[in-house]
Amino acid sequence: MRQHALSSIIAIVCVALAHVDVELAKAQLKLMVKEWYQHPNGQIPAYEWNFSDLNPPVHAWATFQIYKHEARTTGKRDRVFLERIFHKLLMNFAWWVNRKDSDGHNIFEGGFLGLDNISLFDRSEQLPDGARLQQADATAWMAMFCLDLMRIALELAYENSAYEDMASKFFEHFLYIAHAINNGTQEVPPLWDETDGWYHDLLFTPGRGWQPLHVASLVGLIPMFAVHVLEPEVFEKLPNFSRRFFWFLERRPDLAVNLIRSENGRTTLSLLNRHRLSRVLERLLDEDRMLSPYGPRSLSREHKKKPYTYGGMTVGYEPAEAVSRIKGGNSNWRGPVWFPTSYLIIRALQRLQRCFGDEFTAACPTNGGPQMTLAEISRDLTRRMVSIFERGADGKR
Repeated sequence: MRQHALSSIIAIVCVALAHVDVELAKAQLKLMVKEWYQHPNGQIPAYEWNFSDLNPPVHAWATFQIYKHEARTTGKRDRVFLERIFHKLLMNFAWWVNRKDSDGHNIFEGGFLGLDNISLFDRSEQLPDGARLQQADATAWMAMFCLDLMRIALELAYENSAYEDMASKFFEHFLYIAHAINNGTQEVPPLWDETDGWYHDLLFTPGRGWQPLHVASLVGLIPMFAVHVLEPEVFEKLPNFSRRFFWFLERRPDLAVNLIRSENGRTTLSLLNRHRLSRVLERLLDEDRMLSPYGPRSLSREHKKKPYTYGGMTVGYEPAEAVSRIKGGNSNWRGPVWFPTSYLIIRALQRLQRCFGDEFTAACPTNGGPQMTLAEISRDLTRRMVSIFERGADGKR
């Protein structure tokens, strides 16, 4: 069974949150970025048989989750652990920016990133004839990476003001990525499709230009994960960060649209504003599309009747055995529920609830369901996932 970074690191976090062994979880994270494994250029290996492949950069998220859990349960704030991992992740972030955004557009490539079977292509391989794939998931993971590094820098800045500069750097970089994915650049169109209400990969082919790949899958949900709420006390306790924060917004009001200011003084950094969130939830909560009785599907059921075809290649809804031999022929990304991403969807909804409050509601399920707050939607998704392990009327799970 493949053990790629996203599932492995979330498993590490679950170990910590289950009170099994926080020190073991910390040791495993430190091992991933140890000099024995992390390349001098900053790349972190993917898995044991191909160190050069790529996985989502979720290490910063996992690091901060374990740090917070240990502080909450034991009162110990292990800043040495936090600082040690942070320095290694700075190298990894620089590697991503230099290697996977080589044109400097703040739109990223990245390979399969754990979502290989969703794609029309084998995303681990170079595309032929000069074609390039700009990925919604890679771009969103990097936006999330920015926010998680910003959170770590802010935490370290409470005892060392030098880290306020680093927090500002990742705040600004997040806004550049958010603008690129939602609005595009002079060279690259946006990855947000207003007509479809979804995020899509973009394929560049010489002679044909940019073409969105209209596959409704988890790739379009990854942008939900990039969300963080700044409480008012952050600006009160960290004056250098606060000064730089507002200085930057005054000079780049075009980027400030990716901030959401609440009446309670909270500031939310998110790729999705109220409008885009509403559009995404329409498909996510539709039981004929992304929502199954057991949680979000990896590929929308709409592709059962309407497989997406481009250039002679097809992606269809195949929740059992896949008809294609790509990546071994399994169909783990062609319809079934996958827990790591579902977990992160639920966490994103809970954070967005802190931003929008009870005034924001959506029908759950989409067609005829009751209006629910984001917190209620997160609980409904949790219930669906847990039901997999509960006994049915026949006494079987």
